[in-house]
Amino acid sequence: MRWLVVIDPQNIFAADDSEWGSPFFADAMPRIRELAAAFDGRVVVTRWLPTADRSTSWGDYFTAWPFADRPADDPLFDLAPEARSLSPHPTLDAPTFGKWGPELASLVGTDAEIVLAGITTDCCVLSTALAAADAGARVTIATDACAGSSAENHAAALHVLGLYPPQITLATTAEIVASVLPN
Repeated sequence: MRWLVVIDPQNIFAADDSEWGSPFFADAMPRIRELAAAFDGRVVVTRWLPTADRSTSWGDYFTAWPFADRPADDPLFDLAPEARSLSPHPTLDAPTFGKWGPELASLVGTDAEIVLAGITTDCCVLSTALAAADAGARVTIATDACAGSSAENHAAALHVLGLYPPQITLATTAEIVASVLPN
């Protein structure tokens, strides 16, 4: 069964005044909502939370990005308002870039076919896609339902992801919706 996994549509990536705000978040959200409607409840939404162990390289990460070193319940980490109704399931929260792991695999199945959309193409979407493909999932990237940190980084990430067929494929929202909805 195919599932839509929406990566990190959170305030921290949506807000114009956030150091991690994607200038393309608003452009991606209508297509993410279109995909969620087509997947009819087979939608998982993830959130990145700053709960990683600071004694690891994540400590260095938070030194480099101190604005994000806040309690996990800070509103900055909430889903953006336009993303709150995407899924009937609880969010999958993780302190990692990539969201593929035992928890997501148990939700969608270890032999999953997943469509990825979300924020940012060049970090968390890319990290999730590669780990899922390595684990044997079939992954489609909704190219126009992802937002990068910049246009150049979005294009570069899509280029890299395009190097992994047949495990990772690229498609537009229109192509994915046409393949999900009955004729």
